[in-house]
Amino acid sequence: MAKQVTPEHYTFKVMLYQIEPTIWREVSIPSTATFFQLHEVIQAAMGWEDKHLHEFRHGKGKRLTSVIASVDEDIVQGDDFRDENVTTLRELFGRRRFPIRMLYRYDFREDWIHEIAFAKKVENDSLCPELIGGERNCPPEDAGGAHGYQACVDGDLDWMDDSYDPEHFDAQSAQKRLNKLKIS
Repeated sequence: MAKQVTPEHYTFKVMLYQIEPTIWREVSIPSTATFFQLHEVIQAAMGWEDKHLHEFRHGKGKRLTSVIASVDEDIVQGDDFRDENVTTLRELFGRRRFPIRMLYRYDFREDWIHEIAFAKKVENDSLCPELIGGERNCPPEDAGGAHGYQACVDGDLDWMDDSYDPEHFDAQSAQKRLNKLKIS
């Protein structure tokens, strides 16, 4: 008889680099999720529109040379490449100790870099990702990367829509977007 696996979630915090004060989200996701599903969770939690390519990078120390992404000609695969559509969080993290950190890179032209800090495992049999917390509004798509966005927020550039409030984080809307994602 096969050993039954306890349903679990991994909790993680995602922080957008090069923007002050920090834009962050904390989320819980089933350990059975693929990295593509993790990408969808990050997109929904942050408020991105999923218009661009992305990749996850991990490794030892500061050498983040291992890549998890979709198989695409614009993604450099390297020696330790994994397909995000089949690699699960449990497969990569199942026997490791937390915390674990990796990078999530979105939109290679504007180069939005996020640090993902996986904090812990918790027993949870829900198939939905859950928002735990967050602060500040995600930058709009195609905002010029971290430097262009920061310059606009600081008042050095003037292109942002007047209705955009960089301080406002709508947790209810983020959870509604997450509720549409079912992890099997």
